[in-house]
Amino acid sequence: MIVKGKTFKYGNNIDTDVIIPARYLNTSEPSELAKFCMEDIDKDFSKKVQIGDIIVGGKNFGCGSSREHAPIAIKASGISCVIAESFGRIFYRNSFNIGLPIIECTEASKKIEAGNEIEIDFETGKIYNITKNEVYMAVPFPEFIKKIIYSEGLVGYVKDKLYGKKDSEGKTCR
Repeated sequence: MIVKGKTFKYGNNIDTDVIIPARYLNTSEPSELAKFCMEDIDKDFSKKVQIGDIIVGGKNFGCGSSREHAPIAIKASGISCVIAESFGRIFYRNSFNIGLPIIECTEASKKIEAGNEIEIDFETGKIYNITKNEVYMAVPFPEFIKKIIYSEGLVGYVKDKLYGKKDSEGKTCR
């Protein structure tokens, strides 16, 4: 799987309260959460983000509370992947649980700038900075993580395992 988009760049210690402020946690509807994603540090994020875009953070992205709303808001906003030097432990787990790809790559985190066009190959771990004509190497996802991402999260993965995936005609294929 390959994703491609422009980047939004943020710094270190971007916590879940900044990703989706607590005042908006009266809903768990993804499309509603997306409207307020990153609002406290990037007022126009929800207006500028396009499907496929990529967030780049520094160290400890997603630190703070264990709210699952944060990766849900990011994914629902159209972000295809988050790249950071490191992630908060619970955010890391919640992201894969809902099928949001996140990649740790120090070099990419440091060298990618806001607005760069990036292409990520999840199979190889290569991150192509099209704007700068650079390539950064991340560790590719293990096979089981790829399956969780392709199934749109852990719940989808378990359903696929139990009931089999459906093809375009609705037939079960295992």
